[in-house]
Amino acid sequence: MTPQVMIQPSSLMYQGIQSVQTGNFYLFRFTDGLQTRFEELLERNKAAQLTPDEQAELAGISDLSRIFTFINAQLAAQARWCPTPLETWYADVPNTSANTVIHPNI
Repeated sequence: MTPQVMIQPSSLMYQGIQSVQTGNFYLFRFTDGLQTRFEELLERNKAAQLTPDEQAELAGISDLSRIFTFINAQLAAQARWCPTPLETWYADVPNTSANTVIHPNI
């Protein structure tokens, strides 16, 4: 496994995180500013225009997004009630998954 340079997701928590009430529980979401930045980085990444610092920033935000998805699913399951179907929670969030496998012969 090749190490990946990233901004620590915890460094984004104080400025880019909010909790939003959904029914009888709260979900963690990005603030509008962090969500906008995330989308900008994703678009620039598609065009292969990211600097190394921006690649590290995108990696950190993407990791935080995956953490939130897991935590929010746990919160919803514990609440045993959800006003919207689980499959629509992140319908408006861009797909941030990436294949990070590197062929061993490279």
